[in-house]
Amino acid sequence: MSINDPVGDLITRIRNAQMRRHSSLSVPASKLRGWVLDVLASEGYIRGYSSTEREGQKPTFDVELKYYEGEPVIQKIKRVSKPGRRVYSSVRDLSSVRNGLGISIVSTPMGVMSDAAARDANVGGEVLCEVY
Repeated sequence: MSINDPVGDLITRIRNAQMRRHSSLSVPASKLRGWVLDVLASEGYIRGYSSTEREGQKPTFDVELKYYEGEPVIQKIKRVSKPGRRVYSSVRDLSSVRNGLGISIVSTPMGVMSDAAARDANVGGEVLCEVY
């Protein structure tokens, strides 16, 4: 099965797993998904992830979701830049999400990073998603 929007697929799988209160989920592995999961793990939105390669199958990421007092840490995760409408932002125009309580994940020339890290590095790029 071909997936046209790997980040959108990752976001949907995370959202669906949290609605069902799953502790972990499995997603097909790719570099972009790995980078997005790195940002989510470093910002504390997921416990972590590991790469799994089973014989005869494509590699996958096993993502461990994070809950606090029975509620998911990720309240809302929303795709901003979509294949039909790409959204780019300069470093001056990177807005804070929920007054700093959330993050934007930005794909920059220096790699995929949070909006705060992009401001520190003084780079803009494609706004992939917002998390809070």
